[in-house]
Amino acid sequence: MPEHVLEAVDLRRTFGTVRAVDGVSFTLPEGGSLGIVGESGSGKTTTARIVVGLEQADAGEVFVRGTPRSGGARGRAQRLARAREVQMVFQDPYLSLDPRTSADAVLRETLRLHFPGTDHGLRVRELLDQVGLGKRAADALPRELSGGQRQRVAIARALAVQPDVLVLDEAVAALDVSVQAQILNLLADIRQQTPIGYLFITHDLGVVRCVTDQVIVMRHGSVVEAGATSEVLTAPQHPYTRLLLQSVARPGWDPERITAARRGL
Repeated sequence: MPEHVLEAVDLRRTFGTVRAVDGVSFTLPEGGSLGIVGESGSGKTTTARIVVGLEQADAGEVFVRGTPRSGGARGRAQRLARAREVQMVFQDPYLSLDPRTSADAVLRETLRLHFPGTDHGLRVRELLDQVGLGKRAADALPRELSGGQRQRVAIARALAVQPDVLVLDEAVAALDVSVQAQILNLLADIRQQTPIGYLFITHDLGVVRCVTDQVIVMRHGSVVEAGATSEVLTAPQHPYTRLLLQSVARPGWDPERITAARRGL
């Protein structure tokens, strides 16, 4: 069995004269959580899109459980199988959800696409329960849900195909602090219950502190620092990382609220 559920090797992507991703490599173990941190334009989102398959790398390779993801999938079955390996949760779930489709219907449609010929009622209820949504929210349209509820639907949809890796691109950035705490707690619980690996894309080291084991810091397309999250955040070696750490403290944000929310305080 491969040592890592996800491995990126020397990824490179250029747009015109801009090196958006320049020699990025990392690994993610099964059940692990890796943060990719950097400001806008650092290359972190382009890296994530290459991992998912939304962007094609100019060079380098992405492996899931030792199998390369480069090259076109042949036929519908292979495309669906490729999609089941890695799923992505975006920053704004309202834009990624069909405004005419309820949460329940979104999950049923996803399950029918990937696992045809099965009654999916029980699995839909399991997914909704896993992300903390009741029947009232399940029957609602996206416009009738709060931002946190919509993000829970997006997470449930991604989990429906039982991916090896879940890529979360600024998945809590658009939410207020209390809702951020709820979603981060939810992700922590899911990680305890399943072998899924997280690739967390964010500009916020405060969030990374709460949800990741390892972190890489990107600037201008390159990795400037990498290591265990606790070590990087406690004793950053690169001045850019120290600069990002200064942006963690902001009104209303306190990592301890994550712990307090978990305890029901």
